[in-house]
Amino acid sequence: MRVAAVDCGTNSVRLLVADLDGSLDEVERRMEIVRLGQGVDRTGRLAPEALERTFTAMRGYRELIDHHGAVATRVVATSATRDAANRHEFVDGVRAIFGVEPEVVTGAEEAELSFTGATRGLRLDGGRPCLVVDIGGGSTEFVVGGEHVEGAISVDIGCVRLTERHLRGEAEPPSAQKLEAVVADIDDALDRVTAEVPVERAHTLVGLAGSVTTVAGIALGLPEYDADKIHQSRISAEQVHEVTRRLLAMTHGERAVLPVMHPGRVDVIGAGALILDRIVRRFGFEQVVVSEHDILDGIAWSLRR
Repeated sequence: MRVAAVDCGTNSVRLLVADLDGSLDEVERRMEIVRLGQGVDRTGRLAPEALERTFTAMRGYRELIDHHGAVATRVVATSATRDAANRHEFVDGVRAIFGVEPEVVTGAEEAELSFTGATRGLRLDGGRPCLVVDIGGGSTEFVVGGEHVEGAISVDIGCVRLTERHLRGEAEPPSAQKLEAVVADIDDALDRVTAEVPVERAHTLVGLAGSVTTVAGIALGLPEYDADKIHQSRISAEQVHEVTRRLLAMTHGERAVLPVMHPGRVDVIGAGALILDRIVRRFGFEQVVVSEHDILDGIAWSLRR
């Protein structure tokens, strides 16, 4: 069964076309940085120019879906759209492009889709419970589970949200005072995670999404972004701390020339890395297992009949 999954997040819109037959065989995977969540934390609305960037990318995805002959399509939208007062404009536009109703999922639904996508086929330690962390643009999802999800929460810390809230327009590198404000927001969110999710049961930390994979690519010293080398890599806590320190000490121009850096992540990777860094420190993990499979794969699996 050939299916198409579209994930529209705060920072990027992504497409996966795959064949499902007991396994997920990738046909096409695409990602474009559209920054749908531009200004949402401040205004509570999706900006017209952000909507147009997103719809332009989606029109290209519709052409690919038709070309590959997918028989089922699911479009999922997450944090930025959940938060927007004018999300009906997004819903109407997506319906016109794909002919299906986009689903603005809850944080809990987003967390479970991320867990499914990340853990299917991932080699973990003896099947013991793990903590899956999906660091997005507007929110971060935390899911603890082994064979089944034992607890999940979505909190409003993401690389775009925290950058716009505290670091936008800041001289680079950012001041200690600005970074302290970012850390305070992250730590407040982690207090909620600790209270609501059984993190203490997790033996392994699994990290998803662009902030994590970019940190991994830098830690591995890759000459270019290589998903095959990044997937299932194990990055030590010390490497996470060191890469985060380096990124936060760099200027925009210095980050831009890093060989694994996507241009759309240059301005937000510092906040994204800092989220990962605080998670590792707070929960005492010695390493993070990096997965290139995430909510997009979970959306595809949900279409299996």
